[in-house]
Amino acid sequence: MTSETTSSTDALPRIAPQRGMPEQVRIYEVGPRDGLQAEAVRVPTAVKAEFVRRLVDAGLTTIEVTSFVSPRWIPQLDDAHEVLTAVGPLDGIRLPVLVPNERGLERALAAGAREIAVFASATESFAKNNLARDVAGVLAMFEPVVRRARAAGLPVRGYVSMCFGDPWEGDVEPRKVASVARGLLDMGCTSLSLGDTIGTGTPGHVLELLDTVRGAGIPLERTALHFHDTYGQALANVHAALTAGVTEFDSSAGGIGGCPYARSATGNLATEDLVWMLRGLGIHTGVDLNALAATSRWMAHHLGRPSPSRVVTALA
Repeated sequence: MTSETTSSTDALPRIAPQRGMPEQVRIYEVGPRDGLQAEAVRVPTAVKAEFVRRLVDAGLTTIEVTSFVSPRWIPQLDDAHEVLTAVGPLDGIRLPVLVPNERGLERALAAGAREIAVFASATESFAKNNLARDVAGVLAMFEPVVRRARAAGLPVRGYVSMCFGDPWEGDVEPRKVASVARGLLDMGCTSLSLGDTIGTGTPGHVLELLDTVRGAGIPLERTALHFHDTYGQALANVHAALTAGVTEFDSSAGGIGGCPYARSATGNLATEDLVWMLRGLGIHTGVDLNALAATSRWMAHHLGRPSPSRVVTALA
């Protein structure tokens, strides 16, 4: 049974637990970083910081705040230092940031980052288009980043993009994903996130990938999944992953975001849509759904368009 509190007039799903499901799921909120990175509309620093604070108030405890990439790559996030400083350390709240290289790590540490993430690719095409290196070169680039971060006592999350399909190469073999994921763990990453960057995964594909990953000696308790809803499969894919024992999922408040380096990559799985389904299954998330939806409507106003989340729209 969930412990989220709501009023009797709130529209919420009936709670009907399903056998074999976890009691609790961690939501890794990526809205402030992955959600905003491709936005053409310039979002002021103060609005970004307020976005994070509102997400915290809605009950989210892991929020990826920004990315210390070169402003030439992603101009929207050129205020990474200012945003992280404005949010400040918050007791009991994880505020990871993405870093692309050693220079990014240095900037993140100078801004007070306490947790970082790095990003690799399961395919050669995306690695070359995104980071101008082959897959092996990307892993080699991140090895000193991970080593230095771990020496400084920071947890490091390793993202693997293009785990299900690639816009240049098509279908992606699960063994390629497992190989890259194993490489990230071996260099010292403390957790992993496997991404369906263009949203082509289906439930059976998810279970096949997780079986392959587990067979490579990668614990599912250290593995999260990151789904995009391009073909409407994101929630079905989450459900499949839950049955396999995954207990951490990435999502973006209001469903904003996508990958600026991959054509066909539409918005992330909306956090509200994820919470609605998990609540219906009796799985605890700690999130106040109505407060979160209000936050997404607030951000949609700043972006100048409605939220793509179905739950946000329904609750409005």
